[in-house]
Amino acid sequence: MKIMKKYIAKHLFRLTLMLTFGLTISCSDMLDTVPQGQFTAEQLDDSSVEGLLASAYAGLEAHFYGNNEAFAGPSTNWIFDVRSDDAYKGGGGTGMEENIHLLEVSEVNSDNVSCLNKWQNNYYAISRVHNAMLAVQQAGSIGNAAELMGELKTLRAWYYFDLIRIFKRIPYFTEDEDVNTKPNDEYSRDEIFSFIRRDLTEAIDVLPSQKSDKGRITRTTAQAILAKVCAQTGDWEGVKRYADAVISSGLYSLYPNFGDLSKIDHNNGSESIFALQCSTANDNAHINWSNLLNCTYSDGNLYGTGDDFFYGSQNLVNAFRTDANGLPLLDGSFNDVNVDANYMGTVDPRLDFTVGRIGMPWRGHTYTEGWCRAYDVYGEYSNKKAWPAPEDALASWPWGCSSLNFMFIRYADILLLKAEALVETAAGSNAATDVDLVEARRLVNMVRQRAVDTMNDGAYLPQDLDPFTADYNVALYPTEGDGNLAWTKERARMAVRFERRLELALEGQRWFDLVRWGDDYLVSTMNRYMTEEAAIRPYYQGRSVSANEIFLPVPLDEIDNSNGLYKQY
Repeated sequence: MKIMKKYIAKHLFRLTLMLTFGLTISCSDMLDTVPQGQFTAEQLDDSSVEGLLASAYAGLEAHFYGNNEAFAGPSTNWIFDVRSDDAYKGGGGTGMEENIHLLEVSEVNSDNVSCLNKWQNNYYAISRVHNAMLAVQQAGSIGNAAELMGELKTLRAWYYFDLIRIFKRIPYFTEDEDVNTKPNDEYSRDEIFSFIRRDLTEAIDVLPSQKSDKGRITRTTAQAILAKVCAQTGDWEGVKRYADAVISSGLYSLYPNFGDLSKIDHNNGSESIFALQCSTANDNAHINWSNLLNCTYSDGNLYGTGDDFFYGSQNLVNAFRTDANGLPLLDGSFNDVNVDANYMGTVDPRLDFTVGRIGMPWRGHTYTEGWCRAYDVYGEYSNKKAWPAPEDALASWPWGCSSLNFMFIRYADILLLKAEALVETAAGSNAATDVDLVEARRLVNMVRQRAVDTMNDGAYLPQDLDPFTADYNVALYPTEGDGNLAWTKERARMAVRFERRLELALEGQRWFDLVRWGDDYLVSTMNRYMTEEAAIRPYYQGRSVSANEIFLPVPLDEIDNSNGLYKQY
């Protein structure tokens, strides 16, 4: 942990000066006068404490000490989509950012720099949270101290939750503990999850229901995070309780059109529960650094010369196939036919908002092979959802960046988690008699109805959808039916899981869903995927995933600098 201590000592002043994005506070002048990042008791007033709070929020950017350390998705977790069946690394070839390629093919080593960057970014963010917590506790005159502590506890819970989903054993410490005495085997995973839950439940008790400023954490933010924590630990009653709290708040709704997810003017809109606040102001200080590698190559330099990492996999694209009823192919046959230039069947329209396809529109332009940096290696499916129209983004360095927020949690995610919890706790297996299965279908159909509306309203024709080239067909799960259409518990489970894949594709969610669905499910899914993809992506030949490769190893640098505190798992 000494590496962290050295960093904190060296960079504490810089950390306290960095303001978050989206908060409407301005305290940089005051902060600039504080020597070496230290506040005296007299200086700990509302303004200085809010500045430290802003610094804690800015930890969500994961942009602390250089650009490259933020590129590999510490905020957006896109490299974990690459670990899943949803995405390829992309870029100029397998040797470029080879650390991510090795994660893609499940060759996971403790000296992989992506492991180190993820670990350090989150612990640096936690150090900011603790710095702000101590300031709040020392400033006795702060009128909204309880609310500020609620925000900080929620941020700490988020950073630790992100870590414990990725590393098997991590050190856990609070603001009043010496980090250099904390081993990574002091607490079990269950204990750490309990600490995360404690922070969130305590935050819920004191947080306001409405945002005081855009981007600020509220009660429903903490409830939504807690719903995800409960899902990760299989606490389905907890998922229902906290998802219900978010849903019943009346504060959220799905955007009218799926394409609205990529529109800057929908930032902090009705679907956004917890988001990275991005901006191109102040010389692009608060762009989405974690996605900076991922801008499409864009023939004609519409976005500049993007690095073109993070491609949708053929398997993911095939998952958007639909049958004659407009429903997904839940029996596994979706991957029997490739959705390519020769495909004659129907697809869910969400496909063409998620990835680029040759010959199809991209934000009012035509996507061609020239947009693909390494077509022979990675194919054609550049990620699309994270990018607004070129006219709303930068056409020079940093390529394609914009003020489009990145949503860590959006309302559709919570609706689908609630549906999943209802399925898992349903007493029966017949939707005609089990009210939980009926409600689960209603929630899934809410999400699918938005896809139907998107297909029918024409708002994104021809900017992103081309019904003359693609045959779009998406529909709701029927309330009656037999055979393959019967909504049994098992079919409902498959439908919810499949819907999460379609709806949340390339948003950094898929790997963590696979993890929580169990080792056997993840291993069988990934090994089938690698075997099937090897026919078109030869670098998958001979590759496989085992249960002991699910969690990233403790970074070697952290073990070497821990003076024996850290053990490898």
